[in-house]
Amino acid sequence: MKSRLAYLLPVLIFVGLLGFFFKGLFLDPKAIPSVLIDKPVPNIDLAALPGRGDTGLKSEHLKGQVSLVNIFGSWCVACVAEHPYLMKIKAEGSVPIMGIDWRDDPKAGMAWLQKHGDPYERVGADPAPGHASVDFGVTGAPESFVVDRDGRIRYKHVGIIDDRVWKQTLLPIIKELQK
Repeated sequence: MKSRLAYLLPVLIFVGLLGFFFKGLFLDPKAIPSVLIDKPVPNIDLAALPGRGDTGLKSEHLKGQVSLVNIFGSWCVACVAEHPYLMKIKAEGSVPIMGIDWRDDPKAGMAWLQKHGDPYERVGADPAPGHASVDFGVTGAPESFVVDRDGRIRYKHVGIIDDRVWKQTLLPIIKELQK
């Protein structure tokens, strides 16, 4: 009996691991759960980017209307790819976009917006180590959050916003919250 178990145990362990790996093939790597869903936005009070003229971004600015909060940085390659689509969303006027310039020199963030266009209603500077973004649970840039009228985070999107993500996921959520 012992010799049978000695041969069978490694096979059972291998089959179990194979099952876990197989299941992993069907998981969405961008679907990172957030403990902040349906919770109020973190308490933030971020300074404006130099020369932008707004008052930065505070928690209170994320109340009273549905908004999209986008985390970006001038150092972020994926943010360059996403940015034209954010400009398109701004042109549509379907939702105000608030920005958080994460782990960036505020002057570099402002120069980046001047070069690529500014889709944001407000932008707050969150230089390294990026405490406000950490409070949002940010793991990388770009990341975006749909915030309802009450200032509650209702959805988190990790990665680039493109036509598919906008039309199939974010816009339907935003329209439902705007009702």
